[in-house]
Amino acid sequence: MSTLEVSNLNDGTTTLATTYVTTGSEKCWCVFDGTGTISITNSLNASSLYDQGTGDYDINLTTTLNANNGAHVCWSSSFHTTRSSSGTASTIEIFTANTSHAAQDAAFVVGTTRGTLA
Repeated sequence: MSTLEVSNLNDGTTTLATTYVTTGSEKCWCVFDGTGTISITNSLNASSLYDQGTGDYDINLTTTLNANNGAHVCWSSSFHTTRSSSGTASTIEIFTANTSHAAQDAAFVVGTTRGTLA
């Protein structure tokens, strides 16, 4: 296997340090239907999805994070509360709730994370 080492990338107009790409870009994103039999619609670095109960989902990462400290963001359709946390270096937990803050499944959910891959 060959290794290519560069410190900057240039698209002809803009130069960008490779550290921006390796530490500052999304390391996982997952779009899924969280109702009925849950299913991933589209994803990057998401190996599977697990239904933990009403409004409670786990996204399992294909390549784990370096530590349990990624920055996670999520959103869903028609719900008031959506939050995420890192369950482990290989799992992102997502929670969705209705406008009364009661756990509720969502038909359209997106979760993303940034951090350093292991």
